[in-house]
Amino acid sequence: MLLGIAYRMLGSAADAEDIVQDAWLRWHDVTGPVGDPRAYLAKIVTNLSLNRLGSAAVRRESYVGSWLPEPLLTSPDVAEDVAAAESLANSLSMAVLVLLESLSPLERAVFVLKEAFGFPYPDIAEALDRSEAAVRQVGHRARAHVHARRPRFEASEEVGRRVTARFVAASLGGDINAVMELLAPDVTMWSDGGGKVRAALRPITGAEKIARFLASVAGGFGGFEVRYAHVNGGPGVVMSKDGVLESVTGLDIADGRITAIWLVRNPDKLRGLPQLDLM
Repeated sequence: MLLGIAYRMLGSAADAEDIVQDAWLRWHDVTGPVGDPRAYLAKIVTNLSLNRLGSAAVRRESYVGSWLPEPLLTSPDVAEDVAAAESLANSLSMAVLVLLESLSPLERAVFVLKEAFGFPYPDIAEALDRSEAAVRQVGHRARAHVHARRPRFEASEEVGRRVTARFVAASLGGDINAVMELLAPDVTMWSDGGGKVRAALRPITGAEKIARFLASVAGGFGGFEVRYAHVNGGPGVVMSKDGVLESVTGLDIADGRITAIWLVRNPDKLRGLPQLDLM
């Protein structure tokens, strides 16, 4: 739970692990009784994450190209359960994590604690040193912002696998028409290379533009190992070459078509995968 809070706050599994380690050290130094250890530790992790968000924002201002969260490989058995898959998509998907970046730090904290982990408003108010009324207002505002912009996801595991397999085959084969058939007309692709590997510096929007872009780079994927994966609770693809992870791609799928592509190539964000399942 603590890793999950920190990851949703920061978009970084590595930073989340650092935060939880710091929280453990503080917990270790507690000498008096703690009535609710879960709420107490959540408070520590939330406030440590809020403190770190400032420096993270500064780093992202100078980031080269699109910034995406570090991807997570989530467990297949979770995604096979429709209710669990929808819950995961509502707080852990790439789309929602990017949306959280548009919230203020306080809004993000309230949203994560309430929507992802079900903490009651009195506990959230205590954790953030705010009045319950103020926290409720912030929570309603954050929830409305995210839900108004959150895309609809395909909950079917079977459809996700089928569409992903066809998309990979068409993309690697350079078949522009076949790729376009699988893409929604207003699909957008984000590529995160962090200035360390080649990636599109700006989002690409539109089925034809994305299909042509993928066709133009398909020839460079010779010798790559490609496998299906669950990325942040949804369908995705992992590509590696000579045992080195080269990219992790998450897909948003609705009505049997791909509505968004999240491609992470920054090697700093791929170290240590598969990562923890931060539900």
